[in-house]
Amino acid sequence: MIAIKKFLPLVIAAACGLAAVVLINNYINQKTEEEKKKVLARQESLSTVVVAREDIPANTPLKEAMLAETKVNKNILQPRAATSIDRVVDKITLVPFSRGEQVLLNKIALSEEGGGSLSTKVPSGKRAITIPVDNISSVGGMIRPGDHVDIVGMVPVPAMSPEGKQVTQMTSMPLFQDVLVLAVGQEFGTGAGKKGEVKASSSLITFALPPEQANLVAFVQEQGRIRLILRSPGDTQVQQVTPASWDTVFRAVMPQAFQQAERQEAKPQKKVEIIRGLQKETKVLE
Repeated sequence: MIAIKKFLPLVIAAACGLAAVVLINNYINQKTEEEKKKVLARQESLSTVVVAREDIPANTPLKEAMLAETKVNKNILQPRAATSIDRVVDKITLVPFSRGEQVLLNKIALSEEGGGSLSTKVPSGKRAITIPVDNISSVGGMIRPGDHVDIVGMVPVPAMSPEGKQVTQMTSMPLFQDVLVLAVGQEFGTGAGKKGEVKASSSLITFALPPEQANLVAFVQEQGRIRLILRSPGDTQVQQVTPASWDTVFRAVMPQAFQQAERQEAKPQKKVEIIRGLQKETKVLE
């Protein structure tokens, strides 16, 4: 008993110390989580924007060294502000830009005559690839050089029928998003005449793609058809898109019926065999 009383203060002190450590650790973790939430909230309120690194005169081709990407609060993000340097490099300034000023898409353009050769318009690390398109594939012929599009392939894909037979099913396959249109036909200028009229559309469109992606587009073009989806000038977001087939269409437009059919297929079926002489017949019990 005396020994216990002797060490009791030490035990109490150790317990108090352990409790203090636990409380301090919980407090630190709580503060860390709060700081993480604050950082995430600040990041969500910010947006990427392209600004001028230096004073840029009007009628000047924009080069990558003249520009920088920075984060600004969405409240001060100007309408039509460029969000990617790739979108504005090699464009011509229509007005002067001051150092630190946001680069606006409505204040830049391709050269009036699309001067130079097409090779000068190809961004570094990418290749120019031309594919034939019809009026529907090219959004009614309204795609212009400098636009950005999503490329979708319409290709036949092997599939299994409900009877277990291999069939071919047409599938809409998302290929690449936010792809720069370099030229429409032989036009790689602004695509407008002196009075702003739209020039005639062409059945050939040239894109800028990395070598591997250009190779894949060429392959899909030979196997099926290419469709183009026009993007907003300020939209650079790449989203995950599911390939579309009859299966995904039915799931989207009739989800309840599709789920009910799947539940019916999942139910175990009761079968009975009926033998009549040398003939055997199998029936499914409802």
